[in-house]
Amino acid sequence: MSGDGLLVAADSPIHRIPAQVKLVALFVFVLAVVSTPAPAFWAFGVYAVLLIAAVLVARLPVTVVSRRLAVETPFIVFALLLPFVATGPRIDVLGLQLSESGVLGAWNVLAKGTLGVIAAILLSATTAPRDLLAGLERLRLPATLVAILSFMVRYLSVVSDDLHRMRVARESRGYTGGRVGHLKAVAGGVGALFVRSFERGERVHLAMRSRGYTGRMPLLTVQGASAAQWGEGLAISLFAVAIAVAARVVSL
Repeated sequence: MSGDGLLVAADSPIHRIPAQVKLVALFVFVLAVVSTPAPAFWAFGVYAVLLIAAVLVARLPVTVVSRRLAVETPFIVFALLLPFVATGPRIDVLGLQLSESGVLGAWNVLAKGTLGVIAAILLSATTAPRDLLAGLERLRLPATLVAILSFMVRYLSVVSDDLHRMRVARESRGYTGGRVGHLKAVAGGVGALFVRSFERGERVHLAMRSRGYTGRMPLLTVQGASAAQWGEGLAISLFAVAIAVAARVVSL
């Protein structure tokens, strides 16, 4: 893996697709998944096959994808609680009385959430942060928002390093502290980090103004995507849309 954000360095067809195409493809795919009726189990199976195929084409290690799926843990906990707390008719599952609507709701959350997270992992693992910003710029996202995001990407590691150095300095001075003392120290550290980051932002802004900054960042890229690249990048998403439409027709 490279150190460039969440990017997994590889030379695959998906890595070579322009970022703006992948952003639109992600949006369309997630929209298709979300609009699919929960009882259409076969449709979610097709979506899973499409994503697995894309992961294989992108040459992403299974360990990387599975590790990043941990971000979905709160949704999994919520979904597992639904069958027990939801109301309505009850069904017997392995000796447990579960809500029928809760079981379906849990499946709906798990299926759609997992598919959406895997699709987002696929995007982040095949696209460098700078390329993502350039893609958002090509999609006509407001220039101010792109500039804010670019600074966030650039200085996130700097702020993280500051936080790490503050923790090392605190522990090197013998700090142990109980739970209450720990919270007090963390609160003080966060306040100091905020002040330091604010002052750094002021210095960076003044340095930019002295170099002719007028409120608009230079274009990150002027290269667009060809029709072939749009067709290649949107192939899976358009197929997912067709599946979603078919699932809705069948459920009527």
